[in-house]
Amino acid sequence: MTASTGDRVRAWVRRRRAPLLHVAGDTGGDGPAVIMIHGIASSSVTFQNVLPLLEADHRCITIDILGFGKSPAPPDWDYTLAEHAAALDVTIRSLKLREPFVLVGHSLGSLIAVRYAARHPNGVKRLVLVSPPLYLPPETIGDRVDRAGMGAYFALYEFLRGNQDFTVRAAAALARIAPIKNVLEVTADNWVPFTRSLQNAIESQTTIADLAAVDAPVDLVYGTLDPFLAPGGLKIAERLRHVTAHRVQGNDHLVRPRLAEAVAAVAREQPTPDERG
Repeated sequence: MTASTGDRVRAWVRRRRAPLLHVAGDTGGDGPAVIMIHGIASSSVTFQNVLPLLEADHRCITIDILGFGKSPAPPDWDYTLAEHAAALDVTIRSLKLREPFVLVGHSLGSLIAVRYAARHPNGVKRLVLVSPPLYLPPETIGDRVDRAGMGAYFALYEFLRGNQDFTVRAAAALARIAPIKNVLEVTADNWVPFTRSLQNAIESQTTIADLAAVDAPVDLVYGTLDPFLAPGGLKIAERLRHVTAHRVQGNDHLVRPRLAEAVAAVAREQPTPDERG
């Protein structure tokens, strides 16, 4: 068995043995189910502004992704999109949902949601991608400005992965001023899931290809001031026939109240606040 074959076998075994994730909240009830998964270095508090808008008539389920929040953080995993999606699959199956559901993902959670929906077409009736970091290899981008911007993201993430003390301190400083308490956490305890998810799920992603394979309607919801969005990836995604973009004026990467209103609206298949005027 070659080294590469051995790596593939180990990755397959890990996916087959994916752990259950922490279900942070489940409102129960008979309403349509909406499952929400957060992004890197965060937890299900990400959606605290969304829940009050949906929980009266929807079954709202929030799940902490692999390695973050209160979910397991296996130290020997690579935290690829395949591994994240495998853990999500095990957890969703444990819920025993009887009807297709709306799947909402924020940031890295949106990439995981796309991979899950591409592999499980019968379960997802609508896919909502909030602030999705849709990245491509810079050399594949024709537009010079977009190519340079994409390269800057990769350089930044490589720097963050290589400088733990700086990254932990910077994350703590940002967390102190964030409008959502505990929305950002990078520590020694989650450093391995953080760096591996960054490198193996965000930097090394095939989300555009996964998105093209999704059968369900897809809504992109993002703020016009989001610093983590790559125009090159967004332009390609927005051209896909089953994708609808919803731009929220003045919002950054976090799910602030106005962005939360837009997320709730598309989950209900209604016009977003900016579209209503």
